[in-house]
Amino acid sequence: MDYKKTAHEILSAIGGKDNLASAAHCATRLRLVIADNSKVKKAVLENIDGVKGVFEASGQLQVIIGTGTVNKVYDEFITEAGVEAATKEDVKAAAAAKSSWYKRAIKSLGDIFVPIIPAIVATGLLNGLLGGLVQVFPNMASSHIYELLNIFSNTALTFLPILIAISAAKIFGGNQYLGAVIGMIMIHPSLINAWTVAGGAETSTLWSWFGLWDIQNVGYQGHVIPVILSVWLMSAVEKRLHKKVPEMLDLFVTPLCSVLIAGFFSLTLIGPVFAQLESWVLNGAQALIAIPFGIGAFIMGGVYAPTVVAGVHHMYNAIEMMMLADNGMNTWMPIATAANVAQGAAALAVALKTNSKKTKAMALPASLSAFLGITEPAIFGVNVRFMRPFIAGMIGGACGAALASIMNVYATANGVTGLFGLLITTDTIGGYILTMLVAFGVAFAVSWIMGIKEDEPASNENAETEEHHDALPEVSDNEILSPLAGKAIALEDVPDPTFAEGILGLGAAVEPSEGKITAPADGTVGTLFDTHHAIGLNLDNGAELLIHIGINTVELNGEGFTAHVSEGDRVKKGQTLITFDKELIASKGYKTVTPVIVTNPDEYSAVKRVADGNVTEKDVLIELAKEL
Repeated sequence: MDYKKTAHEILSAIGGKDNLASAAHCATRLRLVIADNSKVKKAVLENIDGVKGVFEASGQLQVIIGTGTVNKVYDEFITEAGVEAATKEDVKAAAAAKSSWYKRAIKSLGDIFVPIIPAIVATGLLNGLLGGLVQVFPNMASSHIYELLNIFSNTALTFLPILIAISAAKIFGGNQYLGAVIGMIMIHPSLINAWTVAGGAETSTLWSWFGLWDIQNVGYQGHVIPVILSVWLMSAVEKRLHKKVPEMLDLFVTPLCSVLIAGFFSLTLIGPVFAQLESWVLNGAQALIAIPFGIGAFIMGGVYAPTVVAGVHHMYNAIEMMMLADNGMNTWMPIATAANVAQGAAALAVALKTNSKKTKAMALPASLSAFLGITEPAIFGVNVRFMRPFIAGMIGGACGAALASIMNVYATANGVTGLFGLLITTDTIGGYILTMLVAFGVAFAVSWIMGIKEDEPASNENAETEEHHDALPEVSDNEILSPLAGKAIALEDVPDPTFAEGILGLGAAVEPSEGKITAPADGTVGTLFDTHHAIGLNLDNGAELLIHIGINTVELNGEGFTAHVSEGDRVKKGQTLITFDKELIASKGYKTVTPVIVTNPDEYSAVKRVADGNVTEKDVLIELAKEL
């Protein structure tokens, strides 16, 4: 390939350098942010030598070129465009800046909450477990072990503003430790605890605006929006001062002024104003749910799943936090549970009714995942794909949510839904179980009756026969072992069109059960990406292999990945190549499914996945065939 020519033609097809806002690349594609998408000639792009596909995602124009080549085209591209090389985070930020303000606000809210959800879940589950144990063993409440565990169980909620402040500072580009200071200021012991004030404690005046408005000496325990906005102000001031203050004074002046300015306005303006707005939002949410006969909850239970598809459901975390801070009763969580269980039930109906082995194998585990509170596999992998099950899930979610509202079902914590929610609904556990049963029953019945269209993917059985192999003591040159343990799935089921459509090559994918990549055969490390999320191997049997850990994990910038080899190294079969923290990756909101792709499929008459279900590094994953 003439890399310079390809780069020149790509730049021309996107409307020239004046239409380019930012450019970066990952393991397989150019990631471009375009000023005016109407100027992009997509058909021309797709026909450029070396371009394997073009699509838009997350506000980026992604031009698929392939491993080992994309970096060379990228070098020529930025030279041709006259721009500086950008990181994936730079491009991500540039793409986000193009979206509307409310979409950016919702996304930021989600980005702030996702990293701290594990902490909230840990303490929330413990809180629910303690509550259930006390119901069974009342005397336990006076024991030392209960007192000790009770401290653990409410820690995340007690210091929530600090957790939010640290996460928000990272999202807004500020110093996370200064962000933590702002969070600490807002719950400082000198301020009267907000929960004791809600219980009737008296307050005093902390600040007065010209005698017209007195600010009370109250902390912000349990508050969300005031903390986020205060940290945003702190981050904005800090970044501004970094640019203006001389370097020799920056270390002293910038942190001091950032904390003084943000801290003052946090306690005297941002906090009081937005705490009041939060209370109005809370009252509105509670009023909606309290509409007689569960009408409001019925509406929310129905629209909850579409908000998951739109990616705005993380905003509900803020409402749940406010409810818990207000009276300890999270009535939003049962609505979410009804919606989640219903989507799982709809997917289960598909799994039991379809004749397609491929759809059945995908829908069954996806439904079980939804019953545990993780709905993305069911929604994106099954229900939205066939649409009718998705609508059935919405109907079931609406009915279950209405019942929960009528029965006044609530949780005493947040962070979990579905079956695990039993641990935090001990006060209304009977109503919670009934909520799940109604949501399940209605969604399953409607999904079963509506079915799926005959001309949709589920009715088309994969024409290829799949072979199943046990662990082999020896592997022939036309067989490739699985480089990781987990569940083997078809490449077309990977939730990324670049891999699913075979644009980069053919092969299979594995949903990992542990965080380790091993060499499936002897060979050489052809490409090791600087983020260590992907590796290219040139195997001695002639196959060129790309192992890509997770989807869009390039955006983690190497966090959670450790490489144990270098580019150009010789590797032996079974040798550890990369280790990764799959729990951390999942907690950041990224899918861990790992495509294993033969990138030179043209040299074979067939590249076929032969493993099905659970595999280890001893199992054959891919079989290669050449014409005789």
